[in-house]
Parts: sequence; C-alpha cells; structure tokens
Amino acid sequence: MIPLAIGDTAPDFHGVDQHGQEISLDSFRGHKVILYFYPKDNTSGCTAEACNLRDNYQIIMEKGFKIIGVSADDEKSHQKFSQQYALPFTLIPDKAKKIIMDYGVWGKRKLYGREYDGINRMTFIIDESGKILHIFTKVETKNHTAQILKAMEL
Repeated sequence: MIPLAIGDTAPDFHGVDQHGQEISLDSFRGHKVILYFYPKDNTSGCTAEACNLRDNYQIIMEKGFKIIGVSADDEKSHQKFSQQYALPFTLIPDKAKKIIMDYGVWGKRKLYGREYDGINRMTFIIDESGKILHIFTKVETKNHTAQILKAMEL
C-alpha cells in the first residue's frame, strides 16, 4: 500500500463501535476527526493516550473534533476498556485489520529488542470533507491532546 499523506482523502471505513453501533467515516462528515490507532487495550501506553484524550475531551469537542480510536482488539475488550476508564468517545474493533491496513499503520515494531508485526501508534487528523490535515507518527501518549492542538495551531 502507498502510505497516506497530508492532503489525501482519508479512506472511508465501516465498523461497529464498542456499543454495537454501526459507524463509518462518512457518518462524521461535517466534523473534524481525530482518528487514532493504538496497539492494544489496557496496556500502559494505550491507556495513557486514551486517558489523555478523555481528560481533555471537552476542549477537543469545543474545537469541533470527534474522536475515534481503532485497534485490533474485539468489541468485548473495547467495552471493558471504555467502561474501566470512562472513555466518552468511539472505539472500533478491527479484528480483520481492514481499517488498520487501509491506513497503513500495520508494520514492523520493536519491543524489548524483539521485532514483530503489529499496529504502529499513529493519529490522523481529518477535516470536515474527509481530507487528511495531519499525521502523527510519533505520538506522545501522555501529552497527545497538547500535541494535536499545537500541530493544528488551536
């Protein structure tokens, strides 16, 4: 797959969120979207990132953004993760890795000196018409909201 770039049209997707509701990127047209990909529910970095977005949710909403998180975990895992940390935004389970592959976030990762294939933590900022405004490849999990707002000059 050719990597996505700023200015590209974001690939549409269809999925079911942690509450069993069907959603698509197209259903968010007219809103700016923070689409973030993370490796796994209930891991330290993923929890820090989700909680940072949760703690700043009101600010993010006031800036006109919607938040969607995507990982390869299943719906039950997302439900538990969302409830445990009172996450007020959408999480999409992507066990088939279709969305993950469409956005090019699957690839080589390193952990404790071991290399393996997995989800690379990335965030895409998508405008109201579906164009990619910004791509974060180096996500600061504990400070992601500030990172987003600074990059978007908000």
